[in-house]
Amino acid sequence: MELVTSLPADTPLSEVATRIRRIEALGFDTVHISETVRDPFGVCALAAEHSTTLTIRTSMVVAFPRSPMLTAYAAWDLARFSAGRFQLGIASQVRGNMVGRYSTPWTDPVAQLSDYAAALRAIFASFQTGSRLDHHGSHYEFTRLQPYFNPGPLDVTPPSLWMGGVGPRMCELAGAAADGFVAHPTGSHPLSLADRVLPALRAGAERAGRTDGGPRIIVVPKMITGPDAESLAESRERLRSELAFLYSTPAYRGTLDLVGHPETADRLSAAAHAGAWTDLPAILTDEVLETLVPEAIYADLPTVLDRWYGSHCDGIALQIPPTTDDDDQFRDLLTALRGPRTATS
Repeated sequence: MELVTSLPADTPLSEVATRIRRIEALGFDTVHISETVRDPFGVCALAAEHSTTLTIRTSMVVAFPRSPMLTAYAAWDLARFSAGRFQLGIASQVRGNMVGRYSTPWTDPVAQLSDYAAALRAIFASFQTGSRLDHHGSHYEFTRLQPYFNPGPLDVTPPSLWMGGVGPRMCELAGAAADGFVAHPTGSHPLSLADRVLPALRAGAERAGRTDGGPRIIVVPKMITGPDAESLAESRERLRSELAFLYSTPAYRGTLDLVGHPETADRLSAAAHAGAWTDLPAILTDEVLETLVPEAIYADLPTVLDRWYGSHCDGIALQIPPTTDDDDQFRDLLTALRGPRTATS
């Protein structure tokens, strides 16, 4: 079982080293570097510099505002610098952010991301072998890479390619084209996995004629947890605000529908549309939270997570504790989670 965490998105560059060393000392296998308030590639370089065993994975780089060539150069450098510990996760983001926040055209995101991935693999092949770059796709065309601009082959593992997704078409694309898949927090509920995500991944893998079983699957369930009952209450309130914001996005409401709370999704979307952001947490009641996320103290969490997920993933993401006070107990939790379970999908 691969144990994953995310570097907090608001981590200042001056604190990346300290937090990465803590994450590695806790016993995680992989750290996810998001793209929210800063460029992820610079953060990845710091993470690689200040760790020795962690896999460093972008989850996810916003693809479309960047040329695949620029992304390929960054990924290639990070793979070399990290001695093969870097993995590249790419995603489309939602239309509102792409158009309004990045001023980037929005056409067919699934077709574009498919071509983006194919272009990256073509560029990587030219970097590694020196072969002529000759990619002609639906959105990208690359025909020129003089030796002067080729960074040359790696003597370490090249970056594997990861994707995420919520809708069936994007999940099918990941099944066909990705080495690994990171489920969105709103798509990591067992019902969402069984009803939508896993069937779509299998369909994509079958359509592409894959014989390797498809991409590795990491689930990212937000969870209410802590060392004791008092900390559970604090965790619940932190998570209530975060999930209320996530589920206020119409594209992410699917799990609320599946667990029988479509009215909550409607109310969250309406409040967000009205700009009533401070009203969101109260809409997500304890009753709804119980159906959405696992809840248990550290000692009981392995049993609870096994009941929720069984062997339907290759790895699971957990948030690091907000302070270092309970690191010893959390380290024991990770040891218990890293068991002999074999993932299947």
